[in-house]
Amino acid sequence: MNHLVKAIDNRISRRTYIDNPVDSKKIEKLFSLVDKYNQEGKLQMELIVEGGDAFSKLSRSYGFFKNVHTILAMKGKTNDSYVCEKLGFYGELLVLEATLLGLGTCWVGGSFDRKSQVFHVEKDEILPYVITVGECLDEKSFREKLIHGLSHQRSTKVEDLIVASGNINKLPIEFIEAMKAVHKAPSAMNSQPVRFEYTNGEVYAHHKNPSVKDSVDLGIAKAHFIVKAGGSFEWGNGGKWLK
Repeated sequence: MNHLVKAIDNRISRRTYIDNPVDSKKIEKLFSLVDKYNQEGKLQMELIVEGGDAFSKLSRSYGFFKNVHTILAMKGKTNDSYVCEKLGFYGELLVLEATLLGLGTCWVGGSFDRKSQVFHVEKDEILPYVITVGECLDEKSFREKLIHGLSHQRSTKVEDLIVASGNINKLPIEFIEAMKAVHKAPSAMNSQPVRFEYTNGEVYAHHKNPSVKDSVDLGIAKAHFIVKAGGSFEWGNGGKWLK
């Protein structure tokens, strides 16, 4: 996953897209990646090329998203205890891959129409999120700049995301660099609720709220850590990093 490191630095949430279809070669690449990650995570994520209907009829989306066509439907089985975390993890890998393709993306949890006919959700599946995907102008729109400014007013610092005894400055440089990548991860309301504990050379990822059911932020944060540091994480709150 080391090829995605550059995408971490370049990724920003985009909500205004060019009113043109995404290039067919880029779509083909995304289809292939969705299939790959569905198999790895035992998920049902779906790339919907013409999914704009999920945004066109919902008043909450008006003005926040423009020219949405392609979306990633984040779907998984209800009987999977780690479904939301997995969707966060693999969804963010797709976001970073899309970034490398020169596409804009945005995680969306509340401002889309789950009853839209573009979705096909089985009774044993959930659809907690979608990710909008599209071609963007280099310059962000006024609304995008405004939303970005408001959502980043209370950003935490890298050291705020670390739990460790002793002097943080004495932690391994590899861990600190991975935490810088985590610091750039998107999260709901930019709350950055995930903390990484460093204890005796071992790393554990925790959500600040141990009773949280929607752990997509935990999965996203783990994805950014692994892209930079390699290895893998155990699923679940408090999951251990496996080098």
